[in-house]
Amino acid sequence: LTVHSESLWLLVFSVSVLTGTNMAFPMTPTEPPEVSGSFRVKDTSLTHLTVHRKTGEVFVGAINRVYKLSANLTELRSHQTGPVEDNAKCYPPPNVRPCKQKLESTDNVNKLLLVDYAGNRLVACGSIWQGVCQFLRLEDLFKLGEPQHRKEHYLSGAKEPDGMAGVVVGDDEGDLKKKKKGDSRLFIGAAIDGKSEYFPTLSSRKLVADEEKMEMFSLVYQDEFVSSQIKIPSDTLSQYPTFDIYYVYGFSSRTYIYFLTLQLDTQLTQVDATGEKFFTSKIVRMCSNDTEFYSYVEFPLGCTKDGVEYRLVQAAYKHRPGKILAQALGLSEDEDVLFVIFSQGQKNRANPPRETVLCLFTLHQINLAMRERIKSCYRGEGKLSLPWLLNKELLCINTPKQIGDDFCGLVLNQPLGGLRVIEGTPLFDDRTDGMASVAAYTYGDHSVVFVGTRSGHLKKIRVDGVPPPSENALLYETVTVVEGSPILRDMVFSPDYQYIYLLSDKQVSRLSVESCSQYSSCKTCLGSGDPHCGWCVLHNMCSRKEACEKWAEPLHFSTELKQCVDITVTPDNMSVTSLSVKVANVPNLSAGVTCVFEELTESPGEVLAKGQILCMSPSLRDVPSVTQGYGDKRVVKLSLKSKETGLIFITADFIFYNCSVLQSCSSCVSSLFPCNWCKYRHICTNNVAECSFQEGRVSSAEGCPQILPSSDILVPAGIVRPITLRARNLPQPQSGQKNYECVFKIQGKVQRIPAVRFNSSCIQCQNTSYWYEGNEMGDLPVDFSIVWDGDFPIDKPSSMRALLYKCEAQRDSCGLCLKADSMFECGWCLADKKCLLKQHCPSPEHNWMHQGRRNVRCSHPRITQIRPLTGPKEGGTRVTIEGENLGLQVREITHVRVAGVRCNPAASEYISAERIVCDMEESLMSSPPGGPVELCIGDCSAEYRTQSSQTYSFVTPSFNRVRPEKGPVSGGTRLTISGRHLDAGSSVTVFLAQEECLFVRRTVREIVCVTPPSASGSGASSVKLFIDKAEVTSDTRYIYTEDPTISSVEPNWSIINGSTTLAVTGTNLLTIQEPKVRAKYGGVETTNVCTVVNDSVMTCLAPGIIYTKRQVPDCGVHPDEFGFILDHVSTLLILNGTPFSYYPNPTFDPLGNAGILEVKPGSPIILKGKNLIPPAPGNVRLNYSVMIGETPCLLTVSESQLLCDSPDLTGEQRVMILVGGLEYSPGTLHIYSDSTLTLPAIIGIGAGGGVLLIAIIAVLIAYKRKTRDADRTLKRLQLQMDNLESRVALECKEAFAELQTDIQELTNDMDGVKIPFLEYRNYTMRVMFPGIEEHPVLKELDSPANVEKALRLFSQLLHNKMFLLTFIHTLEAQRSFSMRDRGNVASLLMAALQGRMEYATVVLKQLLADLIEKNLENRNHPKLLLRRTESVAEKMLTNWFTFLLHRFLKECAGEPLFMLYCAIKQQMEKGPIDAITGEARYSLSEDKLIRQQIDYKQLTCHMNPCLCPDQSPLTLMCIPPEGEAGTEIPVKVLNCDTITQVKDKLLDAVYKGIPYSQRPQADDMDLEWRQGRLTRIILQDEDVTTKIESDWKRLNTLAHYQMTDGSLVALVQKQVSAYNIANSFTFTRSLSRYESLLRTSSSPDSLRSRAPMITPDQETGTKLWHLVKNHEHADQREGDRGSKMVSEIYLTRLLATKGTLQKFVDDLFETVFSTAHRGSALPLAIKYMFDFLDEQADKRQITDPDVRHTWKSNCLPLRFWVNVIKNPQFVFDIHKNSITDACLSVVAQTFMDSCSTSEHRLGKDSPSNKLLYAKDIPNYKSWVERYYRDISKMPSISDQDMDAYLVEQSRLHGNEFNTLSALSELYFYINKYKEEVRPGTFFIGM
Repeated sequence: LTVHSESLWLLVFSVSVLTGTNMAFPMTPTEPPEVSGSFRVKDTSLTHLTVHRKTGEVFVGAINRVYKLSANLTELRSHQTGPVEDNAKCYPPPNVRPCKQKLESTDNVNKLLLVDYAGNRLVACGSIWQGVCQFLRLEDLFKLGEPQHRKEHYLSGAKEPDGMAGVVVGDDEGDLKKKKKGDSRLFIGAAIDGKSEYFPTLSSRKLVADEEKMEMFSLVYQDEFVSSQIKIPSDTLSQYPTFDIYYVYGFSSRTYIYFLTLQLDTQLTQVDATGEKFFTSKIVRMCSNDTEFYSYVEFPLGCTKDGVEYRLVQAAYKHRPGKILAQALGLSEDEDVLFVIFSQGQKNRANPPRETVLCLFTLHQINLAMRERIKSCYRGEGKLSLPWLLNKELLCINTPKQIGDDFCGLVLNQPLGGLRVIEGTPLFDDRTDGMASVAAYTYGDHSVVFVGTRSGHLKKIRVDGVPPPSENALLYETVTVVEGSPILRDMVFSPDYQYIYLLSDKQVSRLSVESCSQYSSCKTCLGSGDPHCGWCVLHNMCSRKEACEKWAEPLHFSTELKQCVDITVTPDNMSVTSLSVKVANVPNLSAGVTCVFEELTESPGEVLAKGQILCMSPSLRDVPSVTQGYGDKRVVKLSLKSKETGLIFITADFIFYNCSVLQSCSSCVSSLFPCNWCKYRHICTNNVAECSFQEGRVSSAEGCPQILPSSDILVPAGIVRPITLRARNLPQPQSGQKNYECVFKIQGKVQRIPAVRFNSSCIQCQNTSYWYEGNEMGDLPVDFSIVWDGDFPIDKPSSMRALLYKCEAQRDSCGLCLKADSMFECGWCLADKKCLLKQHCPSPEHNWMHQGRRNVRCSHPRITQIRPLTGPKEGGTRVTIEGENLGLQVREITHVRVAGVRCNPAASEYISAERIVCDMEESLMSSPPGGPVELCIGDCSAEYRTQSSQTYSFVTPSFNRVRPEKGPVSGGTRLTISGRHLDAGSSVTVFLAQEECLFVRRTVREIVCVTPPSASGSGASSVKLFIDKAEVTSDTRYIYTEDPTISSVEPNWSIINGSTTLAVTGTNLLTIQEPKVRAKYGGVETTNVCTVVNDSVMTCLAPGIIYTKRQVPDCGVHPDEFGFILDHVSTLLILNGTPFSYYPNPTFDPLGNAGILEVKPGSPIILKGKNLIPPAPGNVRLNYSVMIGETPCLLTVSESQLLCDSPDLTGEQRVMILVGGLEYSPGTLHIYSDSTLTLPAIIGIGAGGGVLLIAIIAVLIAYKRKTRDADRTLKRLQLQMDNLESRVALECKEAFAELQTDIQELTNDMDGVKIPFLEYRNYTMRVMFPGIEEHPVLKELDSPANVEKALRLFSQLLHNKMFLLTFIHTLEAQRSFSMRDRGNVASLLMAALQGRMEYATVVLKQLLADLIEKNLENRNHPKLLLRRTESVAEKMLTNWFTFLLHRFLKECAGEPLFMLYCAIKQQMEKGPIDAITGEARYSLSEDKLIRQQIDYKQLTCHMNPCLCPDQSPLTLMCIPPEGEAGTEIPVKVLNCDTITQVKDKLLDAVYKGIPYSQRPQADDMDLEWRQGRLTRIILQDEDVTTKIESDWKRLNTLAHYQMTDGSLVALVQKQVSAYNIANSFTFTRSLSRYESLLRTSSSPDSLRSRAPMITPDQETGTKLWHLVKNHEHADQREGDRGSKMVSEIYLTRLLATKGTLQKFVDDLFETVFSTAHRGSALPLAIKYMFDFLDEQADKRQITDPDVRHTWKSNCLPLRFWVNVIKNPQFVFDIHKNSITDACLSVVAQTFMDSCSTSEHRLGKDSPSNKLLYAKDIPNYKSWVERYYRDISKMPSISDQDMDAYLVEQSRLHGNEFNTLSALSELYFYINKYKEEVRPGTFFIGM
C-alpha cells in the first residue's frame, strides 16, 4: 500500500447509545464464578442447613454431628449427637426403660434444624431414641437439654432426613421484643414410618423456656376428645402399609401455617399392592392460633407443561414478589407467592425423574380455592373427601356461616380435603440436571430465583412474569457448585442477601448471589439478564449499582442494553479520504479523554462542544508495517480512556487495510474496502491514482476478466483436439507482454499449451493431445487455468474442470462398454473386441456397436457365479446370477431356469449386463435332482444362450437341538439352532411360538438368532423355521424363565476408570449369556463385562465413566444411570434403588527425583500417592497389586501411600502398580547388595564385636543396679499420677453429665402445690423481729389503768412530728444506743404507727432527708447512703417496704421465689447431703460442696402412710386426701441417706403442699421397714449396729441396712415399750439382715415393730460422721477426702447445679425487675420512694446517675429483696436447712451484684460464687437499669393519692399489732435515756 502523506489524520469519534430492544441473552462468562467459601466433611453426611437471621452464623445438621460455622464457613463449634446404643423397636427408648431388643450402635440422622430466636437456642431433631430433639445454645452449641421421658418428646424415629418440616410461631422479628423465652410454638410435620400409634404426623407443640421441663414439646391443646395433632389412622395403614406423609416444606404467611407434603395416592395405588406406587403432592393449611386443628384443609397440588403432568413436589420457597412480578400477577407487593419444583409423573418418590419444572403459585390463588371449598361444604355440598384420614366418607353439613379470610373452622365439616388439583404456572423446565432445591429473593424490582440441581449446579433465574415470552422467566446463569453431587433441599441466604449457602452431601458452599465481574463488556453485562448487574461507564466494569462511583449521576451507570455506550468511527478504516466523526450521549467528560490505538499510539483527545472528541490517528506511512502478517486487513482496538478514572470506558474496532495482498480481480473488487483492480498491471490498489482508466481500472465484478462457467470439458485421452472456452473482458496483451496459455496439471505434471484470444469473450487452447497413465480409472478430473503474460491467471469458477477419459479403461466386455455414459461416445468394436471411440474401430459401419443403434445386444453371455447353491424344493429362493453380457435391459432376459425349475427375474434387483436376480418356483418333483442355471438373452440361439458351470441342489433342512435351553421372558438370548442344511435358500425366519427370533447368522450346521420377548410369560415355546417357502418344525422346545433380578451390588462404588470388582447378587442369573454392567454419565454410556458364578451370584468389572471436568470431587460423583445389560431385560438397565458412586482415580508420585530409587534388598518401599483409599462407606477397599520386576510384593495400604515389602532381588527392577484396570509405573528400583566383605573379614568383625558387646553388657548391668531404685520410685509416682488423672477425668465427665441431666422432678413435683404464704402478721413480725417467736406486740398488755392512760398520752406525743424526730435523733446520738436497739426502735415505731401509715411515711421521709444531709455534711461518699442499717431511718425503710409490698409478694413475686426455694431444695436432695456438716453434692456454694466422690444410687421406697396401728391422733394426717387404706406412695431416696433424712423425704412426699408448721416432725416419727406380713424393723440413725472406727462413729444409712429398691416402709408414731427394750438384746451385731431374728420372735404382739436398742454414747471422745469427716480435723480433711484427689476439680458440680437452677433464678429476677406483672401495676410505694430519692438528689444538685442508681438499689433491693431472698421463711411457712440457706445466699449475692454500678473485675483467684454468675450479671444489670428507667418514665404519684393509698393500708392492717404493747416497749428507751430526752415543752412522769 503506497502512502502519499505522512501527516497525522484527525479522527472524530461518535459515541452514542446503542439502539435496540432490551433483550436479555445469557452470555458465556469469561471467567466462571468460583465458590467463595466452602466447608467439607469426610466422615459424615450433611442433611440440613440454617443461617441465623441476625448474626449470619451458619448451623449445619449432619449424621452424628451438628456444626456451627462462621459466615465465611470456618468451623467454630462441633457438637456430637451420635452414634448411640439404640434399637428402632425400643419404645420408649432404652435409656428411659430397659429394652428386650438387642442394642447396637446407631447413627443419629439430623432431620430438623431450627433456630428458636425467642429462646436463643437451636432445635436439632434426630432419628435416635424414637426421634428426640436436642436444644443447643446458639453461642457454643452447649446442650441445654434433650427431653426424652414423655411420649410427646418422641417426634418420629424414621431415618429419612428429608421427611420432616417445622415452623416456629411466635419468634418473628416484630414480636421478638415483646416475646420472651418459652412463648414460641412449633408446628411440626413428620414422616412416621408406619408407627402411627407412637407419632402424630402433624402437631403443634409448646417450646417452653426450660429445656428440661417435662412440658417441652407437649401439645398446645389436649383434652379427652381433641388435641393439637393429627395421626394417620391404623385403618389406613392396614390397607396401605407403606402409606406415609413426607413433609417437604413448611412456612407461615399472615395468620396461616402451610406445609407442602408428598404422600401415597390412595386413589391410584391398589390396596395391599406390591407393584407400582403412585404419589401425590398436597398443600396443607391451618390457622396458626388453631389449637384444636379444626381449620385443617388439604388440597392436591401440581403443575402441567406441554400436556405433561408434574406431581412429585421436590422443594418449595415462599417469596414476597418484586414490583415487576407483582404487577404482572396483579398482586400487591405484600402478598406472598410460592415457588415449587415438581418432578414428572407420580412414581419413584425415592429417585424421582430428572424431568423437573419450576412452577409459581400465589397464596391468594391457594387461599381462594380453599375458601370456596369451605363455603361449598358449609352449604352442605359434597363430602369431606379426605379418605386417608377419615375411615369413611362423611357428608358436608349445611350450616349457615359467614366464611371470611380469617375463618378457622368449627367442630363440624372438618378436616376437609380438596377435590381439584390447584395448578401452578410453569416457569422453567429442565430435563437433564434435575432441579432439587429452590430459594428466592427480591433485588430492586426483580424477583431472583436460585435453583439447585441433582448434578451439583446452581441455576439463577430472573422471574418478571409468566411465560410466554420465555424472557419472563430467564435462566441467565448456571454455576457449578459441587460437580456430580446433588444440591440438597436447604438453600439459605445470608442476612444481607449478599451470599447464598448451598448444601450437598459432603460440603456446604457459599456463593455470591451475583458474579457481575465476569462480564467484560457492556453488551455481555446488560445482555446477561442478571438483574444485579449494570455497566459502570467510566470504570468500564460490570458491577452492582452500589459498587459504581457516582452511579446516581446521569449516564454514569447503565441498566438497559439500549443504554450501552457505542463508539462509531466514520470511516472505520484507514483510507486516503478525509475523516470526520462525531460523539454524543456520554457522561460529562470535562476531565479529559485520551485516545488509544492498542500499542500503536496514544494521544490526548480534544473534547469539543456538544460532546465531540477529536483524536489523532497513527501516521499513514506506518500502515503497511502495521498490516504485515495480517492479510488484507488488521483490526485495531481504538479506545477512549477517561482522565477522571484513568480507565478505558469504551472500545471500537478500527481497521487498517491493505489491498495489495489481494491477488485476483474478483477478490479485489468484492473487498469490503475501497479497492480497485488494475487489469493490465494485475494488481489491487486503493489508490486510484496508481491505476488510471487507461490502465484498465476495474471497480466491479462485471468488469473483471473471467472465464464463464460451462459444463465439464470432455477431453478423450490421446486424441489431438483444441479446447474452446467462453470468457468476458479478456485483456489484450500490450507490447512487451506474453500471450495467453492453458495450463493443465495431470497426475502431478504441468502441461502448458499456447492459447489464442479471438476477442474479449473467447479463447482457445490449441490442438494438443492429453494422456494419463493406467487403466484403473475410466475418467480423471483435471484442474486447469488460463494465464497470460507468464503468470497472470484469468479468474474462473473454482468448480470448473476438464474431464480426461479412456473408453477401454474398466470396460472390457461388450455389456460394460455399452453401459458407459453416452457423453463419452464410446462403443464396442467387434473386430478388436474392445471398447473404443468410433474413429479407432476399423469399418465402424459394421464393426462398431453403440447405444445409439436400435435393438443392440451383446452376444455370448457368460455366468461366473450363482448363489445360493442349495435351496428347498418348495421354492421361494431368491437366486443371484452374476456374469457378463447379461443383457442391457431386464426385458432382454427371456428364459431363466435353475436345475430345470423356472426362476422369475426381479426387475428391482437387476444390474445391467452384470447381475440377474430371480425367484424360484416350486419344484413339482418329490425328489428333484440338481442341475446348472440356464438363461437366454433376447432369444435362445447359440450365441445368446449360456449355462453355469456351478450346479444348484435341492435339500431338505432340519434341526434337532437348541441351546441354551432357556432364557429370560424379556428375550435377548442368543439362541443357536443346530441341524442339517440350515444354510439352504436365500432367507430364513425363526419363530418361538408366535414371535419372530431376530436372525444373526447361519451356517450349514446352525442358525443363530436373538430371542424376542415372550408374549405369554414364562414357560415352554415351540421352535419353527421358515427357509424361503419351506416350513421346518421339530419337537425341540425353548423355555422362557422369569427375568433375572438384582438385589445388591457390593461395593456400590468404583473409581473413575472402573474395572474394580463388583459382587452382584440376584436371581436367575444363569439364564444370561453375556451379562454386562453399564453406566451413563454426561451423555456417554460405558459398559464392562460380568461373569456368572451361579444362579444368584455374578462378578462384574465396574464400568468406567468419562469425566471431562478438571478434577473429580473428593466426595465422588454419581452417574446419571447405572444398571445391567442382561440380554433384553430392560428393568435392570437403570437400578433406581442402588445409588452408585465414582471416586477419583488413585495417582502415584514418581520414585525419587527422576523416577529412580536406590534401596537395599528386603527393605520396605514406600509408594506415595493420592486417593488411594476412596472415602466410601463400608469396609471394601481397592485391590492393589505391585510388581517389582516380575515378582509381586506384600502390600500395606494407607490413605496416601502403599508400603511394599520388596522381594529379595537385586539390580534394576521396574515397579508396576495395578489397580482397577489402571497401570502405573512410578519408576525403577536400583536394588544394590548390602555386603561386599569376604568371609574371613566378616568372621573377624563378628569376633571383635562380640568382645565389645560383652563389655557393654557388663557396664549396663552395673548401671541397671544403680538406677533400679529410682525406677521403682518413678513408677510408683507415675501410677499415683495416672490414678489421680483418671479420677479427675471421671469427675469432670460426671459433672458434665450432671449439667445435661433433666430436672423434670422439679417441675412435676411442684405442679398443683399450693404456696404456703404466711399471714400478714407472721410475715411482718419475722421481718421486723427475726428470731423472736412470741413478741410482746402480739400480746395484750396486762397493766394497770393508769399505765395504760399514760401510754395513750405517750402515743399522742409520738404523733407530734417534732417530738418524734427529736426523740429519734436523741437516741441515735447516744453511744450505748446499739445497732440492735436502733432496729428494735424502728420496728416498734412502725408497729405503733401501723394504724397511721400516712404519718409514718411523712416521718420516714424527713428522717431520710436528714440522713442524706448528714451523709453529705460528713463528706461521706454519696453511694454509701442506706448501705448498712446504721440508723433508725434505714430499718424503718425496710419495714415500710415490708408492709406495703405484702400484696405484691402474694400476687406476683412470691411464686417465683417459692419455686426457686423448692427447686434448690429438691435439686440438693437429688444427691447426697452430709447430715453432720450440711455439705452436699449439688450446691451453689463452694463452702457447702462435698469435695470428694460419694458412691450412691437412687432407691424407690413404697410407703404405706395409712398403716399407723394404734396411733389414732395421726390417722388423719397419714392418709392423703385422695388416698384409701392400703395406698402405697413411691418415694425416691438415696441409699446413702441417714434415717432422719429418709423420714424428712417421706414426710415431704406425704404432706406435700401442707405448711411446715402443720405437719409432724421427723423426730416424732419412727421409720418402719416391712418385709412380708409379719416382719417389721424400726430403723434409726444410731443403734447397736452402728459402726465405730477409731474415735469416729458413722450414722446409719439405708446402705448400712442393705435396703433394696422397691422396699415397703411406713412412718409410725414413736413408741416406747418394755417388751421392745427387753428383747432388744437378742439382736446380733454381726447380722447383715434382720429376717433371722424376726422369724424366731415368739412375742404374742408380733405385729408390733421391733428396733435395735440405741446404744448409749459411753465411749468418751467419739465423734459422729456421715459422709465426710468434720472439717475441724485438719489431718482428716485431705486424707479421707478422696485419696488425695484435687478437691477443686469438684467445683464443676457448682456449674451443673447452676445450670439446673438457672431458669428459676431468671424467673425471680425478671419478676422483681419488671414494671408489668400479669396485669398488676407496679406497687405505688416503689414509684413514690424512687421519686422522693430523685427529688432529694435534685435538691442537692447530685447529677451523677451512678449515685442515683445506688441510692435506689440500697433503698429497695438491698433493704428488702435481698432480705426476702436469703430468708424465704419470712414469707412462707417452710423449713430452711443449712445447704438451702448457703445456696440462697449465693443467689442473694448475685442479686446485689446485679444492682451495683461498679464493675467486678474477676480473675482465677476470685470467689467461686462471684465467678459462677459472672456471665449472667451483665444481663441482669441491664434488667435493673431498664427497671429504674421505666419507673422514672412513669407518671408521678401525688401526695394526695399516696395518702389515700396509705390510709387504706392502715385500715386493712391497723389491728394486726397491739399498739399499747409496742408503746410500752418503746417507753423502755424513754426510761433508759430520760436524762437525754428533754423535750422543750413536755414532761412525762409515770
